[in-house]
Amino acid sequence: MSKTPASDSTQQLGENAPVEISIVTPMHNEELCIREFHARLSGVLEQMDLNYEIVLVNDGSTDSTEQIMRELSAADPHLKCVMLSRNRGQCTAIYAGLQSSTGEYVVIMDGDLQHRPEEIPALYAECRKGFDLVSGTREKRTESLVLRRLPSLIANYLMRATSKCDCHDMGGMSILRGETARSLQLSEGQHRLLPALVHISGGAISEVLIQAPERFAGASHYGIARSVDVLFDIIMLWFQTSFKQRPLYLFGRLSLVLFGLASLTILWLLYEKLALGVHMGTRPPFLGAILLYIASLAFMSTGFTLEILGNIRDGVLGKKPYRIREIVQSKK
Repeated sequence: MSKTPASDSTQQLGENAPVEISIVTPMHNEELCIREFHARLSGVLEQMDLNYEIVLVNDGSTDSTEQIMRELSAADPHLKCVMLSRNRGQCTAIYAGLQSSTGEYVVIMDGDLQHRPEEIPALYAECRKGFDLVSGTREKRTESLVLRRLPSLIANYLMRATSKCDCHDMGGMSILRGETARSLQLSEGQHRLLPALVHISGGAISEVLIQAPERFAGASHYGIARSVDVLFDIIMLWFQTSFKQRPLYLFGRLSLVLFGLASLTILWLLYEKLALGVHMGTRPPFLGAILLYIASLAFMSTGFTLEILGNIRDGVLGKKPYRIREIVQSKK
């Protein structure tokens, strides 16, 4: 009886078996890191003995990153290279990679080796316990205290307070269930909020401690301006999660507060006019009350408008305000 060569059986497994784990990594000008990243990542995944795919997304690189990706892809059938037409940013690159993935589980990690491929088995084992997302919480970080670590601590604290998600490191390496990853509708900057977004939708979250080494090579793409972007992301997250995700609740209450202040001012002015004979029509408090009435009407109109737009968006996307964890049904 003839035996199938090992290489042939491996190729058959890769072609026919479902993908158990996908690795999604955005690449922007990572020519100094990409070969080492691919070698270490492939070694880890081979040892895990899973059917896997590596999805690298070229985010409009201007160095030789794309050429190296093509060379690696020609030699590695597990490698899928997604080339974006131009630089769209890390979040868009991650989103494109998620939508191109097919794995039962999906790992999101950077390509500069500050996210170590050797951490994947621990994240995978934790996620298989039934979690929708497992975040790698970085310990003993070596980046600048002022430029990276302190802003990260503040941002993560604010995101936990806003979303009520207990994850301590929102923007690090993470693994998600494939169906959860591909169902995400990410807007720019929301790759930093993945645990919060999954938690808000009803998903189960866990954490695993991981190491945080320095970059393998090259320069970081992050600057202090990123902290400002994160602040706006947190404000948007607060808005999306406040008042049961109903804009009308938020703007309606603000409208009522302004209306109440305006009405109290008018009542005070009327009392002074009727009791004391003080003219009210040209006084600054009267003009201020009119402005408060106008602002109240504007806030209420904004709430109605956002409510309608939100309903239209959810209808188009088929979005549901819940996630079913389990259906229990007796078998007769």
